[in-house]
Amino acid sequence: MTRDELLAAAREAASLAHCPYSHFRVGAALLAGGKLYTGVNIEISSYGLTLCAERSALAAALSAGAGAITHVAVACIDTPAAAPLNQRTPCGACRQWLADLAPNATIYIDGASQDFSVSDLLPHAFGL
Repeated sequence: MTRDELLAAAREAASLAHCPYSHFRVGAALLAGGKLYTGVNIEISSYGLTLCAERSALAAALSAGAGAITHVAVACIDTPAAAPLNQRTPCGACRQWLADLAPNATIYIDGASQDFSVSDLLPHAFGL
């Protein structure tokens, strides 16, 4: 699957997000074991317990027994086209999940032409 196809899958997933509070739809798509897994942000009234799209996709892949996660795409479809990169990247919790569960993945951010590694996003991540 190409970079553009994976980003398109993340955008498509974002359209299914449950975000009645922020109205900020986020989708994630990842490749693991040669299969596609997606996730969306899911907000509840206890906002701190909201599930981000990246963690949702990672949990789906791991729950399915997928192999190594090689590529992750993230799309925030409600971000204005001119928004800076820091309004498009995963939150700190998701960065740590990526560091633990997809340490060697290539990460694509919708609206950014650069590809990222986990260490680009979280250079001093916790680890074993």
